[in-house]
Amino acid sequence: MLAKRIIPCLDVHEGRVVKGVRFVDLKDAGEPVEQARFYERAGADELVFLDISASAEGRKTMLDIVRRASEEVFMPFTIGGGISSLDDIRRLLKAGADKVSLNTAAVEDPGLISRAAARFGSQCVTIAVDARRTGPNEWEAWIYGGRKPSGRNAVEWVRRAEELGAGEVLLTSMDRDGTAGGYDIELTRTVCRAVNVPVIASGGAGTPEDIFRVLTEGEAQAALAAGALHYRRYSVSEIKSYLGKRGVPVRTSADGD
Repeated sequence: MLAKRIIPCLDVHEGRVVKGVRFVDLKDAGEPVEQARFYERAGADELVFLDISASAEGRKTMLDIVRRASEEVFMPFTIGGGISSLDDIRRLLKAGADKVSLNTAAVEDPGLISRAAARFGSQCVTIAVDARRTGPNEWEAWIYGGRKPSGRNAVEWVRRAEELGAGEVLLTSMDRDGTAGGYDIELTRTVCRAVNVPVIASGGAGTPEDIFRVLTEGEAQAALAAGALHYRRYSVSEIKSYLGKRGVPVRTSADGD
């Protein structure tokens, strides 16, 4: 079995890392590159930067942070928010990002996924889906940083994105985001079984047990966490130690925090 990944997520708003509950009530959680350096030393497998207001504000994502991070951080990282063209993707990859995360622009122009995959490779293209439950075993994908419903069934949209060339799915439960009450296991498992590409589960991490459940019962290949890590309730090494003792394969580091 491939090692499961633990991925801190840095939601960035006005140049600062923030964390909210269900996409609102944002609280400051530090400076982005400083946090990135901390997580690299802590043994995180990857990192995700999300410029959470770029699409809603109609602006491009934070190229300066990508450049600075690429100079100081050597683990793989993904950048998302405000990416709407191949030129945007080219600039971000050239600045040092390993992958880009597409959400709003991909929903509004699905061909962007196939064009990006053809130009840069599927391994560079992550499709981000912010899903809100609408009924039993039903979720809708939301766009513009969780501000607008897309009208698309989230599971069907993920399948379509994979067909178009997305190499990875970043799946966030809007209902669980920031609650520290555990991931939406049903949503995660449903999406994992619908596609053949890796799925990163996001939204609801509160304890190592929550992460264990989403990686096992939820069948995710990776777990994203924010508040539980940013506010130092748990460290990456504590989470990995817990998972390892429960039989979940994880990458280990001699430089854990």
